[in-house]
Amino acid sequence: MTTLDRLIALLEMREIAYTHDLHPLTYTARETASAEHVPPRCFAKTVVVHFSDGFAMAVLPADRHVDLEELRLAFGSRSLRLATEHELQELFPECELGAMPPLGNGTLFDLPVWADGLIMAEENICFNAGTHRDVVRMSTEDWEQVVKPSVLAFAQVAR
Repeated sequence: MTTLDRLIALLEMREIAYTHDLHPLTYTARETASAEHVPPRCFAKTVVVHFSDGFAMAVLPADRHVDLEELRLAFGSRSLRLATEHELQELFPECELGAMPPLGNGTLFDLPVWADGLIMAEENICFNAGTHRDVVRMSTEDWEQVVKPSVLAFAQVAR
């Protein structure tokens, strides 16, 4: 079963409204937002970080970057870094590199999820669904109820 199949099964089992879209191949969150005709602030990118307790998903708008120092300080971790491509392949073997959906905390993946408050302020959220062509849209409120992310401020303006 693919990540997309597992994601759709989870949403349907919980009776959550969503849409699934296919678009031409894109690789960055900003490109995907453009292909989906949504503002970058509504497209959630998932950045995986490694800290003293293991790995975690940091979810933020496509037009922002993760402030690693803010995350490190928020969790009192001595170190925090981005996951390597090799680590991502091991953590998400069913996903194309960089296309993992933000569904941790025991939903699809057993990684903690930290969401920036900016993405939580949006009415709807869109995200990659395991490939660089599949996108799922749903209400941010439903996503929050399913994933139960820790909400922090760690996104900085992309340069």
